[in-house]
Amino acid sequence: MFKTITVPKRTIMTPGPVEVNPKVLQVMSNSILGQYDPVFLDIMNEVKELIKQPFGTKNEQAFAIDGSSRSGIEAAMIAILEKDDKVLIPAFGRFAYLLAEIAGRCGAEVVLLEKSWESPFAQQDIIEKVKEVKPKLVAMVHGETANGQIQDLDEIGAYCQANDVLLLVDMVATFAGVELKVDEWGVDIAIAGSQKCLSVAAGMSLVTFNKRIEKLIKERYQLELGLSKDIRNERFIQSNYLDLSQLMNYWNEERINHHTEATTLVYGVHEGLRLLLEEGLENVHRRHLLNNQAIVAGIKAMGLEIFGAPDTKMPTVTPVIIPDGVDALAVPRLLLEQFGVEIAGSFGELNGKIWRIGNMGYSSRHENVLAVLGALESVLIYYGADIQVGKAVKAALDVYL
Repeated sequence: MFKTITVPKRTIMTPGPVEVNPKVLQVMSNSILGQYDPVFLDIMNEVKELIKQPFGTKNEQAFAIDGSSRSGIEAAMIAILEKDDKVLIPAFGRFAYLLAEIAGRCGAEVVLLEKSWESPFAQQDIIEKVKEVKPKLVAMVHGETANGQIQDLDEIGAYCQANDVLLLVDMVATFAGVELKVDEWGVDIAIAGSQKCLSVAAGMSLVTFNKRIEKLIKERYQLELGLSKDIRNERFIQSNYLDLSQLMNYWNEERINHHTEATTLVYGVHEGLRLLLEEGLENVHRRHLLNNQAIVAGIKAMGLEIFGAPDTKMPTVTPVIIPDGVDALAVPRLLLEQFGVEIAGSFGELNGKIWRIGNMGYSSRHENVLAVLGALESVLIYYGADIQVGKAVKAALDVYL
């Protein structure tokens, strides 16, 4: 006989998912509405408008896609890329390789521009590669959670806009945590997710795109056979479920019957965005910056080192170099088992070399910062690490007080 699940209380300080705001959970417990109920359609219309502000855009097209952040990334890539299209992907961390993986599955010609993971690219290096490769699309990551580094975009976007190159940017780890300027930076299509700085349950991806992308996906529009046998297209988008041309019509006035909407998640996204704007975007950004400053101060006070270039470090992720002689897996395990605090490891060349402390959304609170620093210091002492004892929490308090 199975029993009702009992979920333990956790302090989640990973780069995602993060703790869901209790007000979001409360709103998500509302009754289910039919997806064409006029009340629900009004909620969808408000979500469209709410999404635009954290992205820093006035694009007409902004909506949510059922599925975690990867669904939005894949929907965007497959909407743009067709067989033998050329795509340039600058890679300074794990998630650029996800873009390359998806592009390759589209049959595109993928050109990777790779560098070490310690820092992002100088913008001019990418621009020079764009001049050389002449791609249809540049696809890149804004905030790379694998190494905690953030990429400048304004010069790249300006060049792409002036030279008929499309620019796709994964903003999953920065949306709602740092200031974004999709329009000003010349980004054609941007993708985010519900489970990071927005502090909503995983399961929704957020997307916005401009007229250049809208024109392209309209050219590939194909309605499924059960709705029409007439609207066929030789250039149809490979996925039906993640077809941006149909999703755009579902979220706009046409309201085609595309899929059964995840209504409770839409409620959650609405409330997460509403709370974000209620706090004020500038205040949200300041909160993340302040808590990042406290985390960094505490980590350094312990005598630990932070991976990567300090000038381009993301405020939403802190990569901590694992000290010599310390078991990379044992520390996070004991943190979770004994303190209820969760941090993360990393990927690829950084697997087993760094821990990552998230500072995102509702998890970005000073009590969480103090909890993770105090717990991490205790666990490191337990395992005999060579650290400065009794310094971490005080250093964070010096930031706050």
